[in-house]
Amino acid sequence: MGTSKFKYVLWILGLSAFLQGCLGTKHLKENEKLLYRQRIHAPSNIDKDALRNLYAQSANRKFLGLPLSPLVSIYYFGERRYDQEKYIRKKEATEKQYDDKISATTSTKKINSYQFKKQKKVSKYNSFIENGNNWMQWGEPISVFDSAQVRLTRERFNEYLFANGYFKSKVTDSTIVSDNLVTVVYRVFPGKPYLIDSIVYDVPDTAIMKIINDNIEARLIRMGDRFQQDNFTNERERIDLMLKDEGYYDFSRQYIDFATDTTYRSPERKVAVMISIKDPAKRGYHKKFRIDSVTFTTDVGTRIPNVERRTRTYHDIQYRYYADNYNLKVLSQRVRLRPEDLYSRTKTINTQRQLGNIEAFKFININYDTSGGKFIANIFASPLTRHEWTNEVGVNVTQGYPGPFYIISFKRRNVFKSMETFDLSGRFGFEGVASATSSENVYKSTEAGINASLTFPQFMFPFSERMRFKFAEYNPKTRFAIGYAYTDRPEYRRTAVSVNGTYTWQNNRNRTYSLTPLNLSVIDTANLSDEFRKLLADQNDLGNNNLINAFRPSFVNSIIFAVTWNLNNYGNIEENSGWIRAQIESGGTIWNFFEPKFIQDLKLEYFKYIRLSLDMRRVDPIDKNTVLAYRFNSGFAYAYGENRSLPYEKFFFAGGSNSIRAWRPRRLGPGSAKPPESEDPVKDGLFDYNIEKPSAILLEASIELRQKLFGFVNGAVFIDAGNVWTFQPINTKDPDGNIIQDNSSEFRIDRFYKEFGVGTGFGLRFDFSFLILRFDVGLKVYDPARDSGERFVLDKVRFWKPYAKLGEDGEYRDFKEPAIYNVGIGFPF
Repeated sequence: MGTSKFKYVLWILGLSAFLQGCLGTKHLKENEKLLYRQRIHAPSNIDKDALRNLYAQSANRKFLGLPLSPLVSIYYFGERRYDQEKYIRKKEATEKQYDDKISATTSTKKINSYQFKKQKKVSKYNSFIENGNNWMQWGEPISVFDSAQVRLTRERFNEYLFANGYFKSKVTDSTIVSDNLVTVVYRVFPGKPYLIDSIVYDVPDTAIMKIINDNIEARLIRMGDRFQQDNFTNERERIDLMLKDEGYYDFSRQYIDFATDTTYRSPERKVAVMISIKDPAKRGYHKKFRIDSVTFTTDVGTRIPNVERRTRTYHDIQYRYYADNYNLKVLSQRVRLRPEDLYSRTKTINTQRQLGNIEAFKFININYDTSGGKFIANIFASPLTRHEWTNEVGVNVTQGYPGPFYIISFKRRNVFKSMETFDLSGRFGFEGVASATSSENVYKSTEAGINASLTFPQFMFPFSERMRFKFAEYNPKTRFAIGYAYTDRPEYRRTAVSVNGTYTWQNNRNRTYSLTPLNLSVIDTANLSDEFRKLLADQNDLGNNNLINAFRPSFVNSIIFAVTWNLNNYGNIEENSGWIRAQIESGGTIWNFFEPKFIQDLKLEYFKYIRLSLDMRRVDPIDKNTVLAYRFNSGFAYAYGENRSLPYEKFFFAGGSNSIRAWRPRRLGPGSAKPPESEDPVKDGLFDYNIEKPSAILLEASIELRQKLFGFVNGAVFIDAGNVWTFQPINTKDPDGNIIQDNSSEFRIDRFYKEFGVGTGFGLRFDFSFLILRFDVGLKVYDPARDSGERFVLDKVRFWKPYAKLGEDGEYRDFKEPAIYNVGIGFPF
């Protein structure tokens, strides 16, 4: 064997030994082997993910699919330090400590407190005794191959296939052994599925049969479909809920039976189905229940000695209370139950939900009394406290640099006895922000504000009472708010007084509408730094973006309409979920019909603009430890007023911890416009991102793979792409000081897709349950600001200085791209 071949063999053997060490095989005992991987070979019409969930034994989790199992190392690291007897002794000492405290006091309050603390600490020690220390709980023991578990998995696969119509399926398994690693391969041969051929009903009760026929299109078992056991379960659920909405209060799923026959046309693999709904044995028929009366007790849990609750009837609802604290008209709008109505489970749940939405009650319970030959709907509500103070201390991140804040809030419920809510809050905080005129400097920004709002559980509009009752099912709310905000940055000090009024409503649980016909702000910017003032003046002299107008004393008014969809409770890790928000804002609309004379007399800038935005997000769980998240975010803003400017808060920006993470906050774009070259490339890299890039058009998208690593630590890898653009070319100066027009920032349909900045990276998320702390490292992949042919820069990324080399001739060369470090609170989307 030649020397080169010998080295190659040694390299392969060394790599194999290294990977096996990373997999934790050193923890295997004699004659044990590691379950390294399990594979499924099945036709495309078989759900492999569903089969994977049936594995009787799982292989150890691997880091991002690589042959690395750090959780195994973590587990055995903890095992070497685990002393079970120590936790048993601590548990016994804790029990004795609190038992002595409980026996030494007669105070019920102290006893309850000691019992709670004792239970909490004992539960913690029990967890350590049964499951090991934290390291062991964060990690996982090595997965030792067990052939019995393979047989059990094969049986589960066959049961799954049978339940899905593959009655004559076959599953085989084989093992591939390499040293002490075992790969199990399952091969699935489902055969042809059995199809539903006929459906007949056996329903003696003609009234129920009529309801079923009237809703036959909603049936979940259909002729020609493949037999699926889940469809039968879901059909039983559908019939049960359907009948309970038609007055059948005491109907039960137990009355519904299914019978199947696969023999009458066996060679053709057909299934005949009979759906039977039996009558009750004692009564002999299914009874429809009609509500005789509705009672509503508004103060459950309240007791006043020697005083009886008063009773008052309004809109056919009998209210019972000690004190007349609530407007019965508003309460009646939220109750969907009335005498003479048939019992409806859906109306019952909607009533409970609607009463919960008005934020007046701690809990709402609805039950039905069938004694005495009557059917009475009883609504019991326990009121929330009328006054509430809350304090919140936390860390805020908006541009990649964390800073503390403190919020104090006061809430007053039921202000005018119509379930109104008054909120008053004050906020004070500091934050590290990137300078608007420097890419390197980070300054302290001070923010303070006070806000007051009054929320009504109805539309504050002169609707008729009939219309108010109709609208009540959409959970209408009207909110009036006034606020004062103060921001002190190194470049400027900005204050804003705002007044707005907003209507919100829902037509289902997933969709929320918001209309803000009144949105006014008076903004004043003072103490502009000389550097920032010069920047605004230079941009104004060049004729770029009229940004200077956004920093003059201003009056901003607009009308906003937004729709939000929350699909499957966005962010849950059990099933696919999504979140979409679309918004349109028309600024200065009123000035299209009236002259803003009083605004001009006050020497305030005013703005006329249209602004659109669309934010779409989706989370797809891959398995119980891994999710794939997506985001598409876009925006469009057009200023058509005389000053041709937007308020500064209405511009779009790209870059930062919640945007394109490979660029510093607000520094990407616009388009392929080239920033000025850095005066110190060794420190900054090729470009000097010294100013923010406000723009009128935004397009960005992200995809992120998130995986639980161990304990409260999660990892992620991501790709971001996007940019911002302007409507008009920008002007720059050539080396001689002449103004030249540069259209590289302008949005053009024939090239915008070539101007997306692309970044990738990785990060860690620390889930402390009360907050998620996020660290991301962004790496540029494609920089549209570079010259064509040099825009791929991933191979130039460097994690530390220097970012360029100074040659002997005094010229800089070998430019590198700095990695961008981001800090955030919560997920980026």
